[in-house]
Amino acid sequence: MYSTRVSRRVRAPRAVVYRALVDADAIARWRVPDGMTSQVHEFEAREGGRFRVSLSYDAPDRAGKTASHTDTYHGHFAKLVPDEQVVEVFEFEADDPALGGEMTMTTTLADAPGGGTEVLIVHDGIPESVPPADNETGTRMALDNLAALVEGGHGG
Repeated sequence: MYSTRVSRRVRAPRAVVYRALVDADAIARWRVPDGMTSQVHEFEAREGGRFRVSLSYDAPDRAGKTASHTDTYHGHFAKLVPDEQVVEVFEFEADDPALGGEMTMTTTLADAPGGGTEVLIVHDGIPESVPPADNETGTRMALDNLAALVEGGHGG
């Protein structure tokens, strides 16, 4: 198991960014790497609330962790601090024991110097079978999508 840290500054207030972290429609739009689509099956944005999300590859030659072209994960919100932090505990729905176990994703929001919000995502407990570069690249893509969403004034 290992951890990654990825951050990005977005030109939007923390309250707007936070809303995009706890809104199912916004999650479906931004928390998806390039070349994939997202489906939110369940999403209760409250401490203890459950969520379930599938990410499916657009390219037919890409293999998913859960099904032929899909990665599905489920979990719960461990901590929600409005406009500051979201902590999610989740696991892949996979038969492969190398992908098993709970992971924690902590998203922390801070005021950025000169305005906007610094968004830091820390993944803890990532299985060794998931290449760190893949996790970091996917997180950067998602943060770029988040920035495009909230900087466009939609806010989720």
